[in-house]
Amino acid sequence: MNVKALLTLLFTLVAGSFSQAQSFAGLGEDADGFALPVLGDQFVFPEDHGPHPAFRIEWWYLTANLIGADGRDYGAQWTLFRSAREPRADATWQSPQTWMGHAALTTPEAHYAAERFARGGSGQAGAVASPFAAWIDDWEMSGSDTLGELRLTARAGGFAYDLTLDAQGPLVFHGQDGHSVKSAEGQASRYYSQPFYEVTGEIETLAGPMQVTGTAWLDREYSSQPLGRTQSGWDWFAFTFPDGHRLMAFELRDSQNADYQSGSWIAPDGRVTPLQPGDFEAEPNAWTDVDGRRIPTSWSFTYPAQGVDVELTAVNPNAWNDLVFAYWEGPFRFSGTHNGTGYLEMTGYE
Repeated sequence: MNVKALLTLLFTLVAGSFSQAQSFAGLGEDADGFALPVLGDQFVFPEDHGPHPAFRIEWWYLTANLIGADGRDYGAQWTLFRSAREPRADATWQSPQTWMGHAALTTPEAHYAAERFARGGSGQAGAVASPFAAWIDDWEMSGSDTLGELRLTARAGGFAYDLTLDAQGPLVFHGQDGHSVKSAEGQASRYYSQPFYEVTGEIETLAGPMQVTGTAWLDREYSSQPLGRTQSGWDWFAFTFPDGHRLMAFELRDSQNADYQSGSWIAPDGRVTPLQPGDFEAEPNAWTDVDGRRIPTSWSFTYPAQGVDVELTAVNPNAWNDLVFAYWEGPFRFSGTHNGTGYLEMTGYE
């Protein structure tokens, strides 16, 4: 078998594993044999910054709102996904763990996205808690055991970035001490974030390099069945307010039942007020045709408990990650009762 054929076969095997375990509708499948989040479990750091092979699905997910030296808005995404066919770790090529990386860069005129796949046990991809590092090929997120300082790098066709991140606040835990419920039936994940990064560094596109500054948000989440059977996708919002507050809110769309809402209002010192279903409203007010799909790229968002009533608009409405699992991910600006920046992820749009 020649090298090209071997690489094609390996790609098919790895992508096929994700197709079974990681597709958006498939996140509601039974998780027999895998660990499930338990209310009352406590995080243990730095160990929990590393992988959890007993759980079926996991990710290290960072998004950054950036301002270039030219005064314009940019956005960067770096994500490492782990998916398992069986709940065990194995340091050989027989490992049931597989890895997928996504990297993207958004400008007002263009959106660049790339993906990579790796088999567990090969060393090509992975994560370790101490010293913290997560990587796939030469894409890397690494830094301190507390995640207080990180360096983020990625390079693919047409774009690259090299960013330094410095946290200005503590880790925050969503739901009840990190037990984040995703449906009325009780499906849940373990979910924490570092939403307080300040960013410096450089991005590069076909137009050349650009110095940038900004803010970033890291999500850490693992589970084995994070969606209900009739849930098919979500709209996830992350708002950064100039006074230091943060707001995370998501709505899981359901084909048969009421859509499920949750989120967190985060004070500058890291104190979290959980959002319950019905605490906020998110309504599309403009749509964009992207890759044959009709995607909401402008929204009205209200959170009355904190007097938030804003309109958000995508920096680039065409921020579509045209990858094996296609979804919309990009930066936005918002205005109204409050002004600021944020990131929006939308999955499951057919």
